[in-house]
Amino acid sequence: MQPSLGTSVIAKVGLVLRTVGTTDTAGATTSAVARGTGLPRPTTHRLLTDLADQGFVDRNTDTGRWHLGPELYLLGTVAAARYDVSGHVRDVLADLAEQTGESAYFSVLRGRETVCLAECEGSFPLRSHVLYEGIRFPLGVASAGLALLSHLPGVEARDYIAATDLTTRWGRSHSRRALRSRVSATLERGYAVNPGLLVEGSWGLAAVVFDRAGRPRSALTLTGVRSRFTDERIPTLGRMLLDRAHLLSRHA
Repeated sequence: MQPSLGTSVIAKVGLVLRTVGTTDTAGATTSAVARGTGLPRPTTHRLLTDLADQGFVDRNTDTGRWHLGPELYLLGTVAAARYDVSGHVRDVLADLAEQTGESAYFSVLRGRETVCLAECEGSFPLRSHVLYEGIRFPLGVASAGLALLSHLPGVEARDYIAATDLTTRWGRSHSRRALRSRVSATLERGYAVNPGLLVEGSWGLAAVVFDRAGRPRSALTLTGVRSRFTDERIPTLGRMLLDRAHLLSRHA
């Protein structure tokens, strides 16, 4: 994620924290955080050091790698009361996973990104590992991001596509022309299909959950390997997602 010229200190801090938070359990090196944020390494190191002083990140003295710190945990427990995923959502995910054998996920729209908040693994032993709790994607990337983008008011979706270049990180399959085509196909079907665009052979379907005002606010996703997402089965999975998404929309 590249910061724009003149990005505020707060925005840079947000980029750094999100980058540290989306690395694996081994932690992130300073250089990796700099690459992930697009910030100069000296700036990245200074921000990380200041964040460590406040308890927002920790540094492993043996490895030199950065992890999210205890202060974020304390703040998160306070925020959980407002943003915790309801038991109803988890029940829907469990039902989808049980009925299909695939892994089910719940992602929310945050600005111009999707954030995965909950998951339930399916019983089929081969799984797609593209999604996991906490991962973020820009709109238009992965099935949840495509579904949410497609159901934004038309002018918002068009403006986003015109102003956003996804090809640098995500490849030519995410060109503006390709994205417009997938948006049209999503609106026609009602649900989004990601035909292995992020990881070859790893497919995903997603349907949008709307808020009371009729705006897209979150998405349900099923993921799995291509052999499970056949042309004959995809419509059945898509209808199941639409049914459950409609159920969650009614409870918004």
